[in-house]
Formats: sequence, C-alpha cells, structure tokens
Amino acid sequence: MAAWLFMWRGRRVAWGLVMADHDSRAVSAWSPLRQPVFRALWTAAVVSNIGTWMQSVGGVWLMTSLTPSPTMVALMQTATSLPVFLVVLPAGALADIIDRRRMLLFTQAWMCAAAAGLSVLTLVGATTPWLLLSLTFALGLGSAMNMPVWQAVVPELVPRPELPAAVGLNSVAFNIARATGPALGGIIVAIAGPSAVFLLNAASFLGVIAVVYRWNRSARERSLPAEHVIAAIRAGIRYTVHAPELRAVLARCLAFILCSSALWALLPVVARHDLGLGSGGFGGLLGCIGAGALLGAAILPKLRRSASTDALVRGGTVGMALVIVGLAFLRNIGLLYAVMVVGGVAWMATMANLTVAAQTSAPSWVRARALGFYVLAFQGGMAVASATWGVVAEHSGNSFALACASIGLAVGLLASLKWPLQSGADLDLRPSLHWPEPTVLVEPDLEEGPVLVTIEYRVDAANAADFVKAVHALGRIRQRDGARRWGLFRDLADRSRHIETYIVQSWAEHFRQHVRVTVTDRAAEDRVRALHGEDNPPAVSHFMYERDTHG
Repeated sequence: MAAWLFMWRGRRVAWGLVMADHDSRAVSAWSPLRQPVFRALWTAAVVSNIGTWMQSVGGVWLMTSLTPSPTMVALMQTATSLPVFLVVLPAGALADIIDRRRMLLFTQAWMCAAAAGLSVLTLVGATTPWLLLSLTFALGLGSAMNMPVWQAVVPELVPRPELPAAVGLNSVAFNIARATGPALGGIIVAIAGPSAVFLLNAASFLGVIAVVYRWNRSARERSLPAEHVIAAIRAGIRYTVHAPELRAVLARCLAFILCSSALWALLPVVARHDLGLGSGGFGGLLGCIGAGALLGAAILPKLRRSASTDALVRGGTVGMALVIVGLAFLRNIGLLYAVMVVGGVAWMATMANLTVAAQTSAPSWVRARALGFYVLAFQGGMAVASATWGVVAEHSGNSFALACASIGLAVGLLASLKWPLQSGADLDLRPSLHWPEPTVLVEPDLEEGPVLVTIEYRVDAANAADFVKAVHALGRIRQRDGARRWGLFRDLADRSRHIETYIVQSWAEHFRQHVRVTVTDRAAEDRVRALHGEDNPPAVSHFMYERDTHG
C-alpha cells in the first residue's frame, strides 16, 4: 500500500506540472459553460434558485396571513437556517466519503417532496403556522445536506484552470435568482396564491434531478480507505481549531451575520405592517436587493484590484449598517427601493469576500468541511439572530430592533482588529508531497494504531529561542493535519538535543498527513530544519502502539 501511495504521489506531481502549464492560458468567465454537464447543472440551478426565492416569498407572506406575530414571521428565517446548524458538518463529511451523485439525487428529491407536500396542504387550506414552519424546516434540511456536496462536485465538472470562473458563474446564477425570484414570486402569490409558488418550486427540483441522474460520473480512485464519518468530522474540527486564517473568517462572519440578519428577518413585517405593501411590493424590495447584488458582483473585480479583502468586508459592513438604519426610519417607498439596491451591493461585497477568504484558507482535502464550518457560522448565526430580532421587534418595535442591529454592526467592526482577513494570495495550498516513505521492516495494517512519531533535532544554544518558536508554529500544523497529541522536549543531559513528538490515530491517518502537507507548510518545516545544527536531516522514527495480546 505504501509503495502504491508514493507512485500515486508521482502521478499527482506530474499532473500538477501539466495543469500549471494549462493555468497560464487565458480563461474566459464563460468558458465553464462549454462543459456539457456543468452547463446543464448551472441552467438547472438557475431555475431551482428562482424557485427557492419564490418559495421564500410565498412562505413568509403566507405566515403573515396566518398570524400577525413578528416572532412567527422571523421564525421562518430560523426554520430555513437552523437545519444547517444541525446537519452541515455530517453532510460535509459525507460529501468526501460517499458517492456524490447519489447524495445529490437524495437531497434534491427530499426538497422536491417537501415543497410538493406544502403546496398540496396549502391548496386544501390545511396549512397552519406550525405546519408551515415544519415543512420549511424540512426544506432547510435538504438544502443543508445539499450545500457541501454541491460545492464539492464543481471541481469534477470543469478543468482546474476554469474552476474560479465556475465558482463565479455559480454566484451569478444565485444572484440572477435573487433579482428575479422574489418579484416573480410576489406576482404569482398575488395572482394564484402561495400554493402555486410552492408547486413551481417543487417542479424546479425535477430539472436538477434529471440532469444529475443522466450524469455519468466516473468512479473516484482512492489511495487510502475512506475516512469514517465521525473521524472525518473530528478531522474537520481539528483543522478549524488549528487554522488561524479560517478562524478569522468564522469570527468575522459571525460579527457580520448576527446583526445583518435583522434585515432579512424583519423586512417582511416592515413591508406589510409599517409600509402597507402587498406581496408584489414586498417582492419588489427583495428584487432590489437582488439587483444590487448583481451590481456588486459586476463591480467587485475592480474593487478587489484597489482594496484588500479586509477593507472590502469593513466597507460592506458599514454599508449594511446604513441600509438597516434606512429600513428602520424611511417610509418613502422610492427611497427604500434605492436603499435596498445599496443593501444588495453591501451584502454581496461582504459575503463574497468572506467566502473567498474561506475558500482560500483551506486545502482541497478539507475544503468541504472547512466550508461546512463557514456555512454553519453563517446559517447558524442567522437562525439564532433572526429569532432574537423577531422577539426584540415584538416587544420594542421594528424600528428599535433595526436601530440596535445597525449599532451592533458598527461595534462588530472591532472584530477586524483582532481577526484581520487574509486574501489567501500568500498561501500555496497545493500538496507538497515531499515527506519520504517511512522505513519499516513489516508494513503495518492501515487501521493499526495509534502511531508515535519522533523527530530528533540538534540545535546550537544561540538558536534555541528561534528554534522553539519555529517548532511550535510547526506543531500547530501537525495538529491541524491529524496529530492528536504534540509536544517538544529538551534533553536535560544535552542542551543541544530536542525531541519533537506527536501521536496520530492510525497508520492510515499518518499517511493522510503525508498528502495533507502543503507547499506553504513545507516552508515552515524548512525554517525549523535550517536551525537544525547538523548536515544530516533530523532523525525521524515511527513507533506502533504495542498491545498485550496474551493478557
């Protein structure tokens, strides 16, 4: 197995050289649409996203008809977002383990059934506020299970150089739906009622199911056994805990979403009860936000050339705070439409840059799980905050709740001082694949373990302080990539001798460490080894836990 793994490494290096040459070619923003499966899935996603936004309008509008309670209306956003908090981590792990095509078919069928059931119940007049919340929650479960696997299949549908363009096109698809879906949903609700919107949303999932069913996905070759779901979740948690770039993204996302969610939670209540708008007017407000998001997507490339990721997120946060103040106190419909366009720009500028920072902070082996944590922070924060703003509005009024949310966004800017965002341009997250194959007399079973790894260094006393600092930085990388315990020890009888030790769960997990080390990580190792005082590399030893089989 070990020999096969290192032969596989060689093929990966060769493939990387070929792709690096291809990366130099110009790639059009629309070139991924030349790939038949991506084009079909992208088109189906546009239709499905439009159906989802129509469903959102129909659902919240139906709730305002069933009950005047702002809390119940705000809970619609919670019912949509809370499932992410519950299932996105297992779903992210599954997206790396099971067949992604089958998982996509399951999640799309689940959402289709929930939307169709809500349509029928609403048509016969059987929908109650709590039943509406329950079926909205079921739709949210399907969406939460779908998110990580949907993101994970995109690299399989386009060549590697076209991947950034494909991600951009997915954002365009979402914002086309955001711009058209709410207004279309409002019109259909006014003409045919919410049940028609729910039925059209159910039909929109059928297009995705048809495309995925016809997709002849190639079987994925594995160099090592697939991780177990619980172990994969633990690996994702471990990575997040020991990756400061990702932790910064999560902190900034929470600082933004906990207050900006007041816009989404209270907009339908303000539209109906404070502004006296019908479903078409409410859909128009959401459509303006979608149009602003499209405008933001158009101008972001130019903004990124002149401002950092961190600055753009700060600017978007300030913009969103001003938009929420406008919603709290403006009652001129024309001005509010303009303010909502600005809100769409601010939302896009903030969330797009946070998403880019999240995507560039994790290597490919853990990206779905890292993005799962990002989605968890986003949707989980929105679920909790939406319910909170609904309660505040019910007890103190909509304007007071919105003003508090705006102040909270301004205070949240302080998070940028402790957690500055990195653009990811200085991180090379390609696999380095430079660790040599361990020397063993008998190849252990892959599931055997735990494994103790020791590395012996010789360091001059003058370099000891720099060495300790560099090794501790390297230790965080070891723990991030799989080490359960890590430590650095000095020899009390020999001041130049230091031992680095760490334990991994199994022999297979240690081999996973071999392929998880990135080019940037190798630079951290080189800094440590430069302080190693001998010409020979540090001595590395591997020990397998010995169990008493006779006791």
